[in-house]
Amino acid sequence: MLFAPEAAHPCELMENSIFVALLNPSIAFVFAAAFLGLWLYDKRRRYIAAIAAGYAINATGFLMQYVTFPVMAELGKLASTSLFIVGTLCIACGIINRYRRPQPVIALSLLVAAGMAAFCWFLFAAPDLVGRILTINFTLGGIALLVAAELRAVVRKTPIEWTMLVLSLLSAINFMVRTLIAAVLHGIETGGDVHNSIYWTTAMLSHAVLSVTIALTLIASVMLDLISELRSESLTDPLSGLLNRRGFEERATRLLGDMKRKGLPVSLVICDIDHFKAINDGFGHACGDRVIATAGRFLGKVASTYSAAGRIGGEEFAIFLPGVNMPAARLLAEGARGAFPSLSVDGLPRDHRPTASFGVAELSGDDSLADLMARADAALYVAKKDGRDCVRMARPSFTRPAQQGAAVLGF
Repeated sequence: MLFAPEAAHPCELMENSIFVALLNPSIAFVFAAAFLGLWLYDKRRRYIAAIAAGYAINATGFLMQYVTFPVMAELGKLASTSLFIVGTLCIACGIINRYRRPQPVIALSLLVAAGMAAFCWFLFAAPDLVGRILTINFTLGGIALLVAAELRAVVRKTPIEWTMLVLSLLSAINFMVRTLIAAVLHGIETGGDVHNSIYWTTAMLSHAVLSVTIALTLIASVMLDLISELRSESLTDPLSGLLNRRGFEERATRLLGDMKRKGLPVSLVICDIDHFKAINDGFGHACGDRVIATAGRFLGKVASTYSAAGRIGGEEFAIFLPGVNMPAARLLAEGARGAFPSLSVDGLPRDHRPTASFGVAELSGDDSLADLMARADAALYVAKKDGRDCVRMARPSFTRPAQQGAAVLGF
């Protein structure tokens, strides 16, 4: 049997009981406030609000365990248990939503319905403290296992995802295995005040440790999301929605290194909107901005998910094509050039639809990204010189453009 130590002084026992009683709700309220602050900073992340609500509801559930109803004591037990389950569901759904996984609605609904039905049975029909303890712990442990199952399906796991997966499994073990060992091997004290038993104390302390660890991991994941978003914003051109020059060069350099290691071809397409200054002068800078934005959306669709597309100058764009050779890159450029005049831009008359010129280059020898861009830019210069609205390709060269000059073959 698990019971409170007989040698403990009544005042000391009372102080320990109060400490344990206030430990979990205090922790939960602190983290609820922390997550609420994070959500108020960025309200687009609704999963943070769900986690904040979950911690606040759990804190209320802890406090409700020490409330005695004047008419039916069972109502307090039912209220605190319901709050625990709802709070845990909010946190679980918030975690799953953070990783953009589908919510296991059916599994969660069946688990909660079965758990609440069993709890009500052991509360009203056949009163049994051990039955209620096992029921609520196995329900909460089942929710933790469902979270772990969803996290396991995350394709690209960072250390944060692995940590959260392990913590979810530990939570399930804490709820289910620890409780089962206490009930089967040692028993649970059903007489006296269970809140002063060793079982209750160890349950509260283990929950506090896991709650703090999970909350800190979640806060770390939120902060990493915010940092990643800020970094993404610093590498993105706000007008076109594509990478800015710095972002394009960083991504293209990584892709170039991968392709060189794998021995695969690489091509680069540089595009420049024809007569852009005339558009700005004739129809205003606002119209010019809309042309840039429209061109950016279009070229972003032309580039595949595994490519890099960026705005590298005022009206100049680049598409880095890993694994693509010159003929394929030329076809892509010709297709984009042919579709360019059909782009609809508000404020720009039909007879003034924009056109674009394209320069294409393929990786040659030990070219660096700067070499590749210089040769594609040289091909673009020839396209401009040949009357615009055309595609020109750089001649393959095993010497650097700075040494050989602009080697371009026009078509």
